Amino acid sequence: MSGFAHELPGRPLPAITPESKPYWDALNEHRLVFQACADCGTVRHYPRPLCAECFSLRVEWVESRGRGTVHSWTVAHHPFHLAFKGLVPYALVTVDMPEGVRVQAPWRGEVATLKLGLPVRVVFERVAPSLTLPAFVRDI
Repeated sequence: MSGFAHELPGRPLPAITPESKPYWDALNEHRLVFQACADCGTVRHYPRPLCAECFSLRVEWVESRGRGTVHSWTVAHHPFHLAFKGLVPYALVTVDMPEGVRVQAPWRGEVATLKLGLPVRVVFERVAPSLTLPAFVRDI
């Protein structure tokens, strides 16, 4: 281990595309950003090249406050990949963000504290020298 949070040998990493690079760059700076259509203003997540509302290719980035509420969650008892074997059980939360999108990320807290509508905030976990991933904790 080189000291990065939750670093696991052989862990699959996200593919960084030209459309998603600003998202990953912002996470490395401990900021959560979403794409917004530069024509109609529709916010979208995950990053993608085309607006689903007006089909525009023009995009801008909006910074999130990083706070939302729990929409749902799931607890994984079996690893989907062998690199995650040592982490089970773990919870993934789906969070409603005030920007109008949902974000799914690991939960960093007691599973028993999860409930619908729970206020949460994003935290940032460095998993490799040039990769930071979001996770959520209870917003106090």
